[in-house]
Amino acid sequence: MSRRALITVSVLMGAALVACAPAATTPAGTAPATTVPAPVTAAPVSPTPAATAPAPVLSFQAMPELTQAPVRSFSSAPAQIIDPNKRYRAILKTSQGDVTLDLYPKVAPAAVNNFVFLALNHFYDGTRFHRVIDGFMAQGGDPLSADPAQQANWGTGGPGYQFSAELVSGVRFDRAGVLGMARSQSLSSQGSQFFITVAPADFLSGNYTVFGQVIGGQDVLNRLQRNYTGSGPIAGAGADTLLGVQILQEQ
Repeated sequence: MSRRALITVSVLMGAALVACAPAATTPAGTAPATTVPAPVTAAPVSPTPAATAPAPVLSFQAMPELTQAPVRSFSSAPAQIIDPNKRYRAILKTSQGDVTLDLYPKVAPAAVNNFVFLALNHFYDGTRFHRVIDGFMAQGGDPLSADPAQQANWGTGGPGYQFSAELVSGVRFDRAGVLGMARSQSLSSQGSQFFITVAPADFLSGNYTVFGQVIGGQDVLNRLQRNYTGSGPIAGAGADTLLGVQILQEQ
């Protein structure tokens, strides 16, 4: 990636809106007649709802690795290795614990395919969360961040190719735990870097690819070392390590 993959920080304030359902009202009773007893009408019997079949239990299995050692560079974007009609999960094994993500192959097939391909090549092993901003997001995926000697260049690396953003209406950065692709100014500059929100960041919606959601381990993200602010890196702050990524495929 020729330019540093950055996400512009904006500060948005919004009022929380709580919707309250109206309380159910009980109809007032009718006084009985004093002379002729009112006929007794049997209350209608509500039909018994049909039993709902339990949702099928999803079964996932680890996908086989493509290499045994990390591969950090490729000459071109990967061929299709996922089935968009199946579900995928990723387990990020970090120095603070595991984070489990549900991936969105039908929303962003290219981004999911790219992430799965890189993970199965151990591309992310030993890289760092080089840009973690409190109240915003945690960014990682730069192969240069695996090398402490390259720290001045962390955030500028990529896999050797780039591909275009997949902007889909209806998927938003409106909550914590949304997984997105980092990029530079060009919509065609996505590579390997990704980010996960630690708070709602809806101002990113429509500008960055959404390709997954945290389903376990949000507390782990909250423990990652904050090492960046909107104005730059925090002097002396460390960076937690992404030890590896395991990919699971629906069976």
